[in-house]
Amino acid sequence: MSNNLVTVAYIAASALFILSLSGLSNQATAKRGNLLGIFGMAIAFLATALISQGYPIQLSSIGLGVLVGTLAASRVAMTAMPEMVALLNSFVGLAAVLVGFAEYLQPSSAMVGMEEVIHRIEIYAGVFIGMVTFTGSVIAVAKLQSIVPSRAVLLPARHFFTISMLVAMVAFAFPFVSATGNEGLIPLGILTAISGIFGVVIVMAIGGADMAVVISLLNSYSGLASAAAGFMLNNDLLIITGALVGSSGAILSYIMCKGMNRSFLNVLLGGFGEGASTTSKKAGTAEEATATNASEVVDVLESANTVVIVPGYGMAVAQAQHAVAEITRILRSQGKQVRFGIHPVAGRMPGHMNVLLAEANVPYDIVLEMDEINDDFSHTDVVLVIGANDTVNPIAQEDPTCAIAGMPVMEVWKAGTVIVVKRSLSAGYAGVDNPLFYRDNTLMFFGDAKANINGVLTQLAAKTEALVAA
Repeated sequence: MSNNLVTVAYIAASALFILSLSGLSNQATAKRGNLLGIFGMAIAFLATALISQGYPIQLSSIGLGVLVGTLAASRVAMTAMPEMVALLNSFVGLAAVLVGFAEYLQPSSAMVGMEEVIHRIEIYAGVFIGMVTFTGSVIAVAKLQSIVPSRAVLLPARHFFTISMLVAMVAFAFPFVSATGNEGLIPLGILTAISGIFGVVIVMAIGGADMAVVISLLNSYSGLASAAAGFMLNNDLLIITGALVGSSGAILSYIMCKGMNRSFLNVLLGGFGEGASTTSKKAGTAEEATATNASEVVDVLESANTVVIVPGYGMAVAQAQHAVAEITRILRSQGKQVRFGIHPVAGRMPGHMNVLLAEANVPYDIVLEMDEINDDFSHTDVVLVIGANDTVNPIAQEDPTCAIAGMPVMEVWKAGTVIVVKRSLSAGYAGVDNPLFYRDNTLMFFGDAKANINGVLTQLAAKTEALVAA
């Protein structure tokens, strides 16, 4: 394949990636954006394979990747998608590390003088970013799977330890750049080990309430790792793609931090400069919470004129979005105003709830962000909270010592009646108990979200049919 054709293919793929990001910025065009990204990646794969030697190896590698990726994506539930995204980020980081070592041992082109120095700096930076992305993403997966504590784990003198690691990594750059032969493998290996520990430390120091931001940030790191690999391999497409992913991930992380009243720099550095948060004490007991049932929930919904549904991770786990969508359809057919309120970090990944609601064919125009709907709760008759906890916790505004202090939340308690669908009164992912459950205007609908919502749907549909028949 000629260089001109490769250049054209890379430009086309880059344009498709840009259009893909543009499409993904809006729910209505997200599917088209995803398809454009797939098409662009197919062009990139084909062009890269045709200019490389060893076609059997190239084809078998691409084929194996397609097979594994297809099987994994088809079998992973939406509830486990954050873990999968974090795991894929780790693969990108590990690939950058392997490319760095391969480029050092066998450079893709002969270089001397300043050109060689710059190339070694690229290798050093690529291995650092890649290893931090790899180990950080692995720890993120472990936190999401509760293999390690979801709370912030802070090492003694961690700031001194973190700074020492950064100084050591900078110090070992000089012997690596000036090494002759394969002598640079020792400082490069030391960098790899320190970077791996650094990635573990900074992600372990981030609490569960901020894990959605961490996933987005690690996605940004994976983009930087791809760009670094592009510089090492002198591949323009990798540089462009990595820059797009890195910048978009960083912007999304910044927006989410702003929406959660978190410092972007603190999250970026693993909570640097922050102490351990205290967990608020339980606001009440099980006897103080008011329990309800499906029949009462139906009566409350039928007597309301305005309803806001606030979904959370519990809805995702129970896969209750389709029943929720059907309840929405019935209530709207009765002339009621029904809308959805989505917190920026609802679920465990940016856009998690939006994807679930789109899957259930909920109209885009009634799905509103927190800032768009928070002022309306005081004028809302009923709020139906399904599986959300930290994102509707009033203690974020009331207790400056709690783990989620200052985080903007959905002010659902201002509504006339709040119905919370939840298995128990247990604390949320951030480890903070929720006094909303014990308020006078809150009804607790205990049990599995899907079973409870289906029970409400069955009774609501039956009453609607009886009314129509009459």
